[in-house]
Amino acid sequence: MDLTKRQEEIMSIVKDNGPITSEQIAERLSLTRATLRPDLAILTMAGLLDARPRVGYFFSGKTPNRLVAQKIKRVLIGEIKSLPVVVKDDCSAHNAIVNMFLEDCGTLFVVSDNNLLQGVVSRKDLLKAALGGKDLNSIPVGVVMTRMPNVVTVESDETLWKAAKKMAVHEIDALPVVRRIRMDDGSEGFEVVGRVSKSNVTRLFVELGEGL
Repeated sequence: MDLTKRQEEIMSIVKDNGPITSEQIAERLSLTRATLRPDLAILTMAGLLDARPRVGYFFSGKTPNRLVAQKIKRVLIGEIKSLPVVVKDDCSAHNAIVNMFLEDCGTLFVVSDNNLLQGVVSRKDLLKAALGGKDLNSIPVGVVMTRMPNVVTVESDETLWKAAKKMAVHEIDALPVVRRIRMDDGSEGFEVVGRVSKSNVTRLFVELGEGL
C-alpha cells in the first residue's frame, strides 16, 4: 500500500502521540478536520490506524507489508485452485509433451483409471528423457515421473501461503490439489481435484496490489 505524504505524516503523528483526536491531528498539520477525513478513513479501513469514540486514533501496530502477509495467509487453496491437467501412466513421453503445449502448462499429474494420483511429470523430466536420445513415443511417463509417495501435495483447506512455501522449499512450479480417499482395503489414496502453481501465486499478488 502506497501512502501519500500527508498520510505518512498522519501515521507519524499518531505513532508518537496516540491516542490522539482528529482535531489535534488537524491542528498539528494546520489543516481542517474535513480535509483530513478521507485520509483518516483510508488509514482506518486499511487497518493501519484504529479509532475509538471519545478517545481518538492510535497506531494498530500493523504495517502495509504485514497486512499483505495476513491477507495471503487467509487465502485458501480451494478459493484459487485451477483445473488439473492429468494423463494416465501409460501415456507416452511424446504425448505428454504435446499435452503440455496444448494446455500451456509445465507440470502434468499422472493418475490411475479412478483419478487417483500416481505421480507428477515436469518439463525437466521430459527434457531429460529427450536428451537421453530415446524414442519418446515408446517411453511411458510412468518411467520418468516422480512417483507417490514422493510427490508434494496440498489440500483445498490449506492456505496459498503454505503452498507457496512448499513450492519454494522443493523448487517446483506446481502442486496437485488432492482429496484423501479411503480405499476398500483400508489404504489411503489421493484424488486429484485441482492444481496450484506459481501463476496462481503471482495472480494473487497482482490482485492484492491492485486492491491496496
